[in-house]
This record gives sequence, structure tokens and C-alpha cells, in this order.
Amino acid sequence: MKFTQKPLHKAMVGVFVGLLAAGQPALADDRESLETLRETTLNLIDALVEQGIFSREKADAMVKAAQAKAAKTAAREKPKGSAPVRVQYVPEIVKTEIREQLRQEVLAQAKAERWAEPNAVPSWLDRIKWEGDIRVRYQMEEFAKSNATPDDYFLALTSSPETTRAAGFIPVSANTQTDRERFRVRARLAMLAKVSGDWSAGVRLATGTTSDRVSTNQTLGQDFNKYQFLVDRAYLKYDPVEWLSVTGGRVPNPWMSTDLVWDEDLNFEGFAATFKPSFADGDFRPFLTVGAFPMREDGPPSKSSRWLRGAQLGAKWQLLHNARLSFGAALYDYDNLEGRPETLANYQSYQLGGSATYGQYEYGSGLRQKGNTLFDTAYQADTNSIWGLASKFRPLNLTASLDLAHFDPFHVVLTADYVKNTAFDRGEILSRTGVALTDGKDYGYLFRLTVGMPKLKNQHDWQTSFTYRYIGSDATVDAFTDSDFGLGGTNLKGYQLGMSYAMDQNAWLSLRWLSAESIESFSLDPAHRFGVELLQADVNVRF
Repeated sequence: MKFTQKPLHKAMVGVFVGLLAAGQPALADDRESLETLRETTLNLIDALVEQGIFSREKADAMVKAAQAKAAKTAAREKPKGSAPVRVQYVPEIVKTEIREQLRQEVLAQAKAERWAEPNAVPSWLDRIKWEGDIRVRYQMEEFAKSNATPDDYFLALTSSPETTRAAGFIPVSANTQTDRERFRVRARLAMLAKVSGDWSAGVRLATGTTSDRVSTNQTLGQDFNKYQFLVDRAYLKYDPVEWLSVTGGRVPNPWMSTDLVWDEDLNFEGFAATFKPSFADGDFRPFLTVGAFPMREDGPPSKSSRWLRGAQLGAKWQLLHNARLSFGAALYDYDNLEGRPETLANYQSYQLGGSATYGQYEYGSGLRQKGNTLFDTAYQADTNSIWGLASKFRPLNLTASLDLAHFDPFHVVLTADYVKNTAFDRGEILSRTGVALTDGKDYGYLFRLTVGMPKLKNQHDWQTSFTYRYIGSDATVDAFTDSDFGLGGTNLKGYQLGMSYAMDQNAWLSLRWLSAESIESFSLDPAHRFGVELLQADVNVRF
């Protein structure tokens, strides 16, 4: 005999009916068996009440309801004046199955609600994952002896004829000649929450400052003052089907890329979606990513909005069992980022305090690093300079990476990256700004060779790399490029050597040497070049 599963309370009611029926005349052995079953069931009820599954009031109500139902059934089935009804004998195997069925249902409910597990935690904690890392760094910056002072760069730029602006910009507050040593620390803590089958969320806090979007480093030497812990990421993610993922908020970099165009610490504000076709489970898995990111909100009448929009088409291709190729082609478009000369009417209105739009085309000093070609957007009568971007920006970015695992666990990874600003047009710049550019380059490239473990996780894991890059002044927006190479920006070329060694699980040492110099003069004077070499020694832990 086999019983089908029923809800727990229904199974109990069925047992109660049989028990209450046992109150009718019966043989001695039947009476003994039914009394045993009655006591077993009542003990189970008491145990359920003690565990908090039922309240005592609810349990008493169920018993009364079962007794009433049993009484009605007995009265209906017993003919008037008939002899006493004999209760059917319940075999021991049936009683065993009833007890087992009740036990399994209780255990299932206990497991689901986690009240029977020792030291159990609420089930919602299983849907939250914590991760983070801490890095302590020694950094030495050695500047080329031929570097001019920041004042020399600035004076050469501001005193040049209006028809020959230079590529690049060195702020007066910058350091170009004095070598520097410093210790830095970076700390990041992230929470990833699986809200449901389709929804998830992420929050990450990091050290750094609100004025530097491409670095999370904090320099030691603040008179023991506390550091800022800032919201680095805060986003929602929706995965309704396997082939679609949508993210919104302050999101991680959604693009397949290197640090030629996007610094590794940069996060994006806005929305991104990635499409992966359903047939992408084989050796060839294509993808399409699109994104829209507001850089400045629309705030009429003082300023108009600025946007970054982009799309990338690519694929991951398992060429052989030990060789995988990843590649992507992306086009990014910056809307309303380029500078525009201020008009006389707008300047006069500004002088009288009636114009709030004057200066809205500035490429602010808090945003730019260095390298992009700039021109003065201020009206010619204004003695103050308002620097704006000379070129529009619509970079085409081609990225490829070949992972060779012939000597697994050691991998050889070849990476190539190319970028070209398709919106760079000297004729368009002349007609929009009145400036005839004689310098500036609109392309850049990077080659990288990496040998070792793909990721440092276990003790004695290691990795070495060599990188050469060339990033022209107007190949991409200098605000978002790698902040370490050449101390950030574009109009730079040079190489990078790196090596890492894991001292323990998730703990490793890193050493990097970066050597960079300017491609063209940062001012009109050919002698005004810039060069810097960096040594970075890191101790890293990940948890």
C-alpha cells in the first residue's frame, strides 16, 4: 500500500478521524493499536506546537474539528438499533507509513523555514555575496630632466596666435620636474544581492575622491585624518531570459576593452544592455552591447545635457580546446562635449548678469587629465580663458584577445587594441572654432603580451606582462584613459613591464614599471615635451 503526499494539516485531520472513531466498541487488540496511534499523533502535535509551526489554539481547534467530523461520520454510518460497529484493524505497515509521511512533511517544512538547523541563518543571507580587496602601494615618479615647467607650457599656449593652437594642456598646478615618492592605499567593499530569479543588485564602496573618477587611490600622509569611503557602484540588473541582461544605475564597465580607452577604475552612470543569441552556447558566442550614459544633466537655461552613447558587437570563439579568441568592435559617440566660441551678445548679457549660459561649453579642469587639443571658448574681449575641446569625439574601438592554454595552467594571452576618432576633422574644427590646427593625432593603439596564470588565486601563482601603447592627442577623450600611464591622458607613447607573484591564497605582490613620453609638444614650442617614469610596488589581498 502507498499513500500520496498531502498537506500536513489534512494528513493530521485524516488521522484524527480514525482515532476518534476508535471510541466505538472494538476488540481489545484493535483498541490497543488505535490508542498507540492516537498517542503517537498527539505527541507529534505537541512537538509541532513546541517548534512554533502551529500555535496551541490552532492545534486545539484542529483536534475539535476532527472529533466533530468523526462523530458525524459515525452517526451517519451507524443504522438505528444496530449492533456496535467494529473498527477496522490498521496493519502495522500502514501505521508506519503514516508516521513516515508525517515525519517527512515536518522535516521538509523545517528545512524550508530553517528552524531545525543548528546555528542556521535566515535564508535571505544565502542570496547576498560579499567581496572586496585592499591594496597598499609604494609609487615613485621620476620626471624627464628635459621637461619644461608648467608655467612654460601655459604661457606658450596662451600667447600663441589664434590660428595655431597646440595639442594638449599641462595645468599650472601640475608637477613636471620634481621627482616624487609616496605611499597609497586602496580599499573596496562590494555587496552583490540576488533578489529573485530575474533581479539582482550591486553596491560597491571605494576609497578615493569625488574629483578623480579614474582613481580609487588614497595617498597616505593626511595627518592621520580619516579617508572618504565613496559609492563606487550602485546598480540594478535584470535578466529576464538567458539571452538578455539589462543594467541601470552606476554600473561596471559594460564594454570589452583595455585601459587604452577606459581606465580600469572607471564606472559608468546610465544604462546598458547586452544581448546574447540563444544559439550562443556553442564554440562561437556572439554578443551585442548598447549603452546610454548621461555625463551632464539638462539644466536650462544655464547648461545643456551631455551624453555618451555606444554600441559594441563582438564574440567569444573557442577556436580549439586550448585556444580562445575574444573580439569586439565598438563605436562611442559623445554628444555636446565639443567646445563652441561664445558670442558677443552672450558675453554682454553675462557682463550685465543676465546670461547664465556663458561658459557652458567648457571642458572643465576637474574633468580633463591632459592631451586633448583645446581652444579658448571665451569671447575675445574676455581676459579669462575658458578651455573647450577643439574636436568632436566619435571613437571607433577595435579590441581582440587570443588566449593560448597549450601549457595549462600557464596561459599566453595576446591582446591588441586600436582606437580612431572618426569625428576628428580639421576643416570642421576650423569652421566651428575659427582655429586652424597644425598638430594633433586622431588614433592610438596598444599591444600586450601576458604569460602566466589568468588569475592569481593560489599560492605560487605568477604572471608577467609587457605592454606598448601609443595614444594620439585626440584619439579619445583624455578624461577617461588610464590614470597611471604618463600620469593620465593622451598624447603619450611608451611601454609598461609588470610581474605578479602570489605569496598565499588571494594574496599577491605586484611590481610595475611604466615609461611614457609625449608624442607632440604640449605647447607650440617643440622643446616643450613631457616624460615620466613610474615604479609601483603593490601588496594586494582579495576576499
